[in-house]
Amino acid sequence: MKIAEHYTMNLVLQGRGDCKPALERIATLTAPSRLVWLSERALRCEEITFSQGLRQTIEAAAHGAQLDATYMMGVHKMDEFKLVAMDMDSTLITIECIDEIADMQGLKPEVAEITEAAMRGELDFSESLKRRVALLKGLDAAALERVYVERLRLSLGAEEMLFAVKKAGLKTLLVSGGFTFFTTRLKERLGLDYTHANELEIVDGKLTGRVVGGIVDAEEKMRTVQRVCDEMGISTDEAIVMGDGANDLKMMSIAGLSVAFRAKPVVREQANVALNFVGLDGILPLLT
Repeated sequence: MKIAEHYTMNLVLQGRGDCKPALERIATLTAPSRLVWLSERALRCEEITFSQGLRQTIEAAAHGAQLDATYMMGVHKMDEFKLVAMDMDSTLITIECIDEIADMQGLKPEVAEITEAAMRGELDFSESLKRRVALLKGLDAAALERVYVERLRLSLGAEEMLFAVKKAGLKTLLVSGGFTFFTTRLKERLGLDYTHANELEIVDGKLTGRVVGGIVDAEEKMRTVQRVCDEMGISTDEAIVMGDGANDLKMMSIAGLSVAFRAKPVVREQANVALNFVGLDGILPLLT
């Protein structure tokens, strides 16, 4: 996120484990008007006058200490928002499902290479998905269940984040360029309010190598966030949107708060918040 010279801003520093000494050390570099401890692992430095040089110093020090540093104008509160929209693969969960499905065909390296290029924004997402799904033709559909049971894991802090936002009354949306097989199960397991994803075509218990209906690409992800906001009677400014790849940028662009989680550089650069070290619950100190 680009910060203009000499703005007075707040900085939230947060980390994992025994990070208090590092938080205090880096906070002293900022010469804040006030320090507010948000938790044992999160500290807000208030009313800092930034220069580009100071910003670079802080970012380098924070990265070296494995802390996330988030610059904010003022203070956000949870009640400013009504919806949390999340990408699934490599955001809410730790894996790219299509890569793990491909592993059942012995094609993970080939498919993963296409996935990575698409997430960096180097390939058209729709075409890349068609190419990857075509490689799955003939695979027994039971492989999907194996991926869900054996390999799918929630990202760090996912359950804590979801518990907190739901307790505060926010609705949840999982919108994915992945597959309904996984989003449907996660919706039930996690008590999510809305989901939208691609549907793999299955005939006689085998994947056909095709997707049923339209593809959930960047445009469709953005339309989905807009559609859910319209159904809820809220503005997209009242939505928090989380993602990691180029396919998430359009839906993130209409959000009141965009969060890049373990994201590609192109996404980190355009998001309001970049969480590289803490978990998904790293958004909570930013809403205090």
